[in-house]
Amino acid sequence: MNPKRTMTLNLTDSEMAVLEELSTQKDMSKTHVMRQALRLYQLVDGRIRAGEKLFLEDEISKEKRELVVL
Repeated sequence: MNPKRTMTLNLTDSEMAVLEELSTQKDMSKTHVMRQALRLYQLVDGRIRAGEKLFLEDEISKEKRELVVL
């Protein structure tokens, strides 16, 4: 296993509120939420760099919208 390193992350009040809400909803620590977010961002970024597009689909209407990541 890779050794872990510590960092300080400064968040605005609204960003911290989102992190705390996700942590509570998902029953995960804030650290675990941030690790999941990094993994997701890495996956999405890799797919986009490979030329793929990311779409979200409304389950009921089946309407699709492209998610643009900058």
